Amino acid sequence: MPQPDNRILIVEDDQRLAELTAEYLQANGFEVAVEGDGSRAVRRIIDSQPDLVILDLMLPGEDGLSICRRVRGQYAGPILMLTARSDELDQVQGLDQGADDYVCKPVRPRLLLARVQALLRRTEAPERRQALTFGPLHIDNRLREAHLGGALVELTGAEFDLLWLLASNAGRVLSREQIFTALRGVGYDGQDRSIDVRVSKIRPKIGDDPVNPRLIKTLRSKGYLFVGEAAQALAP
Repeated sequence: MPQPDNRILIVEDDQRLAELTAEYLQANGFEVAVEGDGSRAVRRIIDSQPDLVILDLMLPGEDGLSICRRVRGQYAGPILMLTARSDELDQVQGLDQGADDYVCKPVRPRLLLARVQALLRRTEAPERRQALTFGPLHIDNRLREAHLGGALVELTGAEFDLLWLLASNAGRVLSREQIFTALRGVGYDGQDRSIDVRVSKIRPKIGDDPVNPRLIKTLRSKGYLFVGEAAQALAP
């Protein structure tokens, strides 16, 4: 259940869709505000600091990718991007610019609610372990930062969440189904490749070999395995 102070800002120019989405989320216990103009969205997100932003990709004034990129330095909350169903490039670009997750249009209310709740749980839930160290790789979940040999690793929020999940389950194979359930609150549909894309981007950032990875291994038909011992050989 959402906390009483969970505030959501919907940035969406389709007034009817925004109203229906707001009504559904309000009925599920959230406080919801709507912004329909992309040119005003950046300032509104930074000023109001909502607990979560639902951000449409296509907006008048300024598009969602640009908004996401501009607010990331001053807004640390989760951003859920709304994208066209068939455009995987938009989804990947959204994650690259700092979005934490995405939902394809047309929006299914229950799916949207599940994604919102999953993102808020990740933000609010206390972790038993706040930091992990594997050789030169240090991952701090409290600060949401990773360092390799003392140097900050540039990760998006979505990449950090995936790295933390894999690292905190070091030595254990996680299936795509388990990863999707943990990070997105829904099961894997067998087609979404966003997890694979994120893993491919994380590997070189943490010193793993993208061609012959030793730290984050892909196990065919099984999932991903974080091999903590392999971190000793990472080059900082």
